[in-house]
Amino acid sequence: TIEYHIPKEVFVTLKVYNISGELVKTLVDTTQVANTYSIKVNCNDMSSGVYFYKLTAGDFTETKKYTLLK
Repeated sequence: TIEYHIPKEVFVTLKVYNISGELVKTLVDTTQVANTYSIKVNCNDMSSGVYFYKLTAGDFTETKKYTLLK
């Protein structure tokens, strides 16, 4: 589960990349209103390994790493 807060209405993208930098999933690609969001990531089709997710909301961008163990 990925949680984030949007302080004002902006266009948001939330994308998951593998360790090679290849796009694996796009979880969010829409305009969202100010709120706190919780996105469950369906990892059934993903193998164990290191992944990164990149959240972009307006001019804000954040990238975080996570490890998936099955």
